[in-house]
Amino acid sequence: MTLSAGGDDPFRDPSSAPRARQPPDDARGEPDVPDTLAVGRHASLSLGTDALIVLEDKATRSIPFFNILWADHGDDGDVTIQYAQPAAKKSVRPAIVSYKLDKPDSRLAEAWVARLLDRAYGPSQRQKRIKVLINPFGGQGGAVKTYHKSVAPILAAARCELDVQKTEHQGHGIEIAQNMDIDAYDVVACCSGDGIPHEVWNGLAKRQDAARALHKMAVAQLPCGSGNAASLNFNGTDNPSLAALAIVKGLRTPLDLSSVSQGNDRFLSFLSQSVGIVAETDLATEHLRWMGSARFTWGFLVRLINKTVYPADIAIQVEHATKSAVRSAYRTEASKSPRAFDDRPVPSSSTGLPELKHGTINDPLPPDWHLVPHSHLGNFYAGNIAYMSPGANFFPASLPSDGCLDLVRIRGDIPRHTAIKTLLAVENNTFFDLEHVDYQKVCAYRIIPRHQKTGYISIDGERVAFEPFQVEVHRGLGTVLSRSGRLCEAKGV
Repeated sequence: MTLSAGGDDPFRDPSSAPRARQPPDDARGEPDVPDTLAVGRHASLSLGTDALIVLEDKATRSIPFFNILWADHGDDGDVTIQYAQPAAKKSVRPAIVSYKLDKPDSRLAEAWVARLLDRAYGPSQRQKRIKVLINPFGGQGGAVKTYHKSVAPILAAARCELDVQKTEHQGHGIEIAQNMDIDAYDVVACCSGDGIPHEVWNGLAKRQDAARALHKMAVAQLPCGSGNAASLNFNGTDNPSLAALAIVKGLRTPLDLSSVSQGNDRFLSFLSQSVGIVAETDLATEHLRWMGSARFTWGFLVRLINKTVYPADIAIQVEHATKSAVRSAYRTEASKSPRAFDDRPVPSSSTGLPELKHGTINDPLPPDWHLVPHSHLGNFYAGNIAYMSPGANFFPASLPSDGCLDLVRIRGDIPRHTAIKTLLAVENNTFFDLEHVDYQKVCAYRIIPRHQKTGYISIDGERVAFEPFQVEVHRGLGTVLSRSGRLCEAKGV
């Protein structure tokens, strides 16, 4: 294996690199690379199992490989390592370890640094080219300051190539994604809430090469809004600095996207669609944005206690109809070995969005679908990933790319003590097991609200017209970056 500081193959599996001494290759003239590099009379750097071990004057500390941002060997004999150092309970900041070698051996030092970067990045792409979109209006309006204080230093220390742009108006993310040079970037990182990722995916979907664009561009979130579901699910955090670190080390991961047909429009959803209590909890509490994510809890509790109902006719295409079947499907997928590579075929530049298998909301109902009246519906909530907000794991059996939406339905006329129990169950991860919660996996559905002239329908947290709509899942159409390469960062079932 050729060792180089840049890494010829940024997707190389680190498990293929030997952890003990690497034998020399006389034909190529490579040095014998030890795990430990002596950097002074009383200091050394060692490649451990999961971390870099730093020994200084008999004091030992470790830096997890995941936190290593970059390393290099300078012409002056210095070995410099930049890493993400815990700065508080839930944040990190860049820090540096630097030593001058007592006995400089440039070939040995460069080969050791290459081994360190192999361990630090594994199959993740190094020096990602990132288009950063900052929404200065989202959440509590602090995205610009947050980016420069907490995010940019991490990305810069990891030697990422950055192109930063502020969004100027609603829908600007759609315009940027629709017209961007997708070959110039690897990632679109949205310093925002969930609204800008929604816009980016829909901008990519408007292109003539939509399928290729959605495959090529990984969409990530740097959490700066009141709804940060994308980051919670794939970065495992709603802290901007930790999210930046997760993006630096993130693995390309296929993500199901869903086509929503409403009126004469078709658009994409990456997160959720809801009618009823969850939609109102989100959209009818816009005036409480100053509360941050606590506004969702407040709105949810008020409506549960008031036993609000939202009548509708619903038809669904079911993949897994019972909770036992859903649990089995989740555990089977979760037990598989992680993918080291994104092995999806690359679509051609002439391929647009997939054709709709089940038609649009304006077409006759598919013959094997049946509309079922739900007179006492309290909540209709379909989601693609687990967390909708901090502590709100509505979809613990969700899988990012199983071709399904997880569908939750709750009656609106349940007793008040049951309503409170439901809210608490979401926060303590027992929601799935509640008897009054209907949980299925579906690949398509149609919903027609009735007995209401006005109301709230939420698609990825965005309000749309209060009209019937139909949804169809496209397996693995989109791309994100995740820590695991295939699962949400949430407790499953």
